[in-house]
Amino acid sequence: MPKQADKNKMQLQANQQLRPGIHFSENRLPVAICWAPFVSRLELEAEGRGCFAFSKLKDGYWSCECPGLKPGDRYFLKINGKKVFPDPASLSQPDGVHQASQCVDLEAIKKQRLAGWKGIPLKDLVIYELHVGTFSPEGTFIGVAEKLPYLRSLGVNAIEIMPVASFPGKRNWGYDGVFPYSVQCSYGGALCLAQLVRACHEQGMAVILDVVFNHLGPEGNYLGHFGPYFNKRHKTPWGPAINFDGEDNHGVRNYFMHNALMWLRDFDIDGLRLDAIHAIVDKSPKHFLQELSEEVQQLNAETGRHHFLIGESDLNDPMVFKPAEAGGFGLDSQWCDDWHHALHAKLTGERTGYYIDFGSLEHLVKTFNHAFVYDGIYSKYRKKIFGTSAEGEPGERFVVYTQNHDQTGNRMMGDRLSTLVDFESLKIAAAALLFSHFIPMLFMGEEFGEESPFLFFTSHGSERLAEKVRQGRKREYRAFMKGAEPPDPQAEETFLQSKLKWNFQGNRQKETLLAFYRKCLQLRKEMNLLKPGRRQNIRATQTGMGIMVLSSKGEQESLLAVFNFSGKPFAGELNELTGKSFDLLLYSAHKQWDGMINDNFYPIKAMAGRAPRIHLEPRSVAVYLLR
Repeated sequence: MPKQADKNKMQLQANQQLRPGIHFSENRLPVAICWAPFVSRLELEAEGRGCFAFSKLKDGYWSCECPGLKPGDRYFLKINGKKVFPDPASLSQPDGVHQASQCVDLEAIKKQRLAGWKGIPLKDLVIYELHVGTFSPEGTFIGVAEKLPYLRSLGVNAIEIMPVASFPGKRNWGYDGVFPYSVQCSYGGALCLAQLVRACHEQGMAVILDVVFNHLGPEGNYLGHFGPYFNKRHKTPWGPAINFDGEDNHGVRNYFMHNALMWLRDFDIDGLRLDAIHAIVDKSPKHFLQELSEEVQQLNAETGRHHFLIGESDLNDPMVFKPAEAGGFGLDSQWCDDWHHALHAKLTGERTGYYIDFGSLEHLVKTFNHAFVYDGIYSKYRKKIFGTSAEGEPGERFVVYTQNHDQTGNRMMGDRLSTLVDFESLKIAAAALLFSHFIPMLFMGEEFGEESPFLFFTSHGSERLAEKVRQGRKREYRAFMKGAEPPDPQAEETFLQSKLKWNFQGNRQKETLLAFYRKCLQLRKEMNLLKPGRRQNIRATQTGMGIMVLSSKGEQESLLAVFNFSGKPFAGELNELTGKSFDLLLYSAHKQWDGMINDNFYPIKAMAGRAPRIHLEPRSVAVYLLR
């Protein structure tokens, strides 16, 4: 009997024959594949090329050969000889989500790949999340590529791109995408994305793409005309759920599976960030995410690459990354909101919404030690026992951040941390992030204290839908508004306000903060003690009011980071330093970092017969190498 690995390979090869979309090859006519079980007749109408009739295959699939069709040609799919729609597996929508699809040759996309690139191990990642439209003045993939030398000099080695699937209009966060295979043309389209990926690899940087498999946007969503792509029994906060477990779900699962594999296999993207996986409802014997993990593992085995999957989950459940044999989905890592909430609440003092569950130093210490704060304890916000322990899981299972698009952009005014806390707190936040033993992720602009907001913006073509979005945001912010009006998501000005302001040269604080981030990232790169991995020698403890000590013990050296989160100076003994020699690596209160303390001040004094004493300024951090 064939082994399981052989069975998986045979199944993958069989599925390749049913890959949606138009496929070009040198020795064969172009072939179109479409899953459309609701349709009794299907045709492809190509502008200037004529009409091609599909033939029925099995299980709701259709196929047709298209002689003369070439990359760049525009076309529609006609259903039952009447209505025409864009292709559900379109790779390009140059004139918008309601207009003709455009042929793209995936073989040409593959040629952009950098030979020999193997990727970056998960535990070595330092991620930089960005939104293509607001990251650079150009708002395009080319604009991102031009900033890669800056990002490399900063010390990050991976960019995470917010969703690029085609959406209505020219400006959107990307979570309203309606053509999962198509790359947004206002960003530059499919070829430019592939060129950006290659440029990143040439700089030694990985690329992570944010993809949405829990819902589609409300405008331009034509999938329902072709088949049961949605399950009316399941709902998400954003609309109907994808039909991963209802009747005739096989074509839906195949559609999204090939979409995920396309980004990794054809565009050479290193990893996928899977949006809100808790909203992917699938009660099948094998969950879609487990199946996706197996497919990616098979792809890695065939290519020798390090493709990976990172989930966004609101469940505090290690099943996200537990292997299939242990009942898990087998993803590689997940976002850790508890880490963000604990730090944010401690620094800002906010206690509204989910921050009601956080705010004490004990919460921060716990998340450094165990990732999940709510691991089977009562949550006041949720009004129930919440979460499961992640005890023993290595650090690379969790991505942590001081800011991201959600935690910034879902605030009514898009407030960044730089507008909520003082300068000393920004430095302590940076050190907490970059000296943690998880995978750190920066949000674009935080490294220089960007103050412009990151707001929620759209460009829907329907004014009725636009008004529904406006009213929805008002309802969401009702408890916070107090007479204020949230910015209009449809206004171009809302989008323009959200663009990074790169002309900060001469601004002392911004330049100093950028230098501080670079220093922290340099230390993280140089110190093996800061790599994620097994956590038995890593410990955060509370020492006095507002003081957290983070220690990482190696065989010959140890690293000690002492944080003063309080607004008062601290002076006290540190038993961790007894009998040790120590070198100061970083002190955020030094004048070098725009603090008030002379750079030659050493914040530790040896005491005869007693533990050394440390003096820390308010909202400061000192980092030591111990021998």
